[in-house]
Amino acid sequence: MKTLLGTLVVALSAWASAVHAQGYPQKPVRMIIPFAPGGASDFVGRIIAPKLGELLGQQIVIDNRAGASGNIGVDAAGKAPADGYTIFLGNVGTIAINPTVLPAAINPTKDFTAVTLVSDVPSILIAHPSVPAGTVREFVAFARSRPGALNFGSPGSSTVNRLEMEQFMRTTGIKMVHVPYKGGAGPAVTGLLGNETHAMFITLVSASSFVKAGRLKAYAVTTRNRFDGLPDVPTMIEAGYPDMVSSSWQGMFVPAGTPRAAVMRLYEDLQKTLETQDVKQRFASGGAQVARSKSPEEFAAFVVAEAARWGRLAKEVGATVD
Repeated sequence: MKTLLGTLVVALSAWASAVHAQGYPQKPVRMIIPFAPGGASDFVGRIIAPKLGELLGQQIVIDNRAGASGNIGVDAAGKAPADGYTIFLGNVGTIAINPTVLPAAINPTKDFTAVTLVSDVPSILIAHPSVPAGTVREFVAFARSRPGALNFGSPGSSTVNRLEMEQFMRTTGIKMVHVPYKGGAGPAVTGLLGNETHAMFITLVSASSFVKAGRLKAYAVTTRNRFDGLPDVPTMIEAGYPDMVSSSWQGMFVPAGTPRAAVMRLYEDLQKTLETQDVKQRFASGGAQVARSKSPEEFAAFVVAEAARWGRLAKEVGATVD
């Protein structure tokens, strides 16, 4: 009798959640972006918001919660009611790297439900023109013959661009000195332009204009396929390094416990949003690419793998918050 009663309670609870979510959403939805206006996350979120709001039938209200390398926004989103009215635009830093270098009350892989990938911001391996190597292989040979003599810049100690170079050094056996810059990609690229550093991995959007102008040397992009904006630049796979596929990805999350029906409504409308030509074109104008997940479960598995990949490396190299 108790078993039957328990089954009935579970069934009624699931039914109530489904009925509640059928009318979702019935009010504006808040999108927390854990960085200040003007950055890559804000760029992506503000492109997505109008079309997503149109499909949901409710306004998407952007809420920028900057600070603590994104952890202030993570905390606000993770502690929000799990009712579908707070969505969170996370990225590789806030979701996969920060938990290792900047522990917080919220555990992204446990306290969020993954909805879908929304964008990729690929990286590119670049060097100052004074570096004589013309290809990735030549650069590796050049660096290997001068262990510790070359240095590489990054937007910060715990950024994915720094970790990409750490992975590359492990893969190739080269040794370079890390020079972290404060203030993001801009200062790091400026340092490379000024010959303060020799090479770096950086987001395509931060470097493509300098590559096109011949002010920086491009070796390879970290995408699986060549980037349309730089068709002559090979991929790391083509250069012989298939493990060097990476990006500064961004994806949508909701607080854990959000009704499944609301999660699926968000997932489906986000897929439709990302399919629109206007969104694709606006992403491309900023050096980003549309990225989608086949299901929330696929995205969740991707997040776990990324957290293991970058979190382990960040710990091993002693990455810290700048």
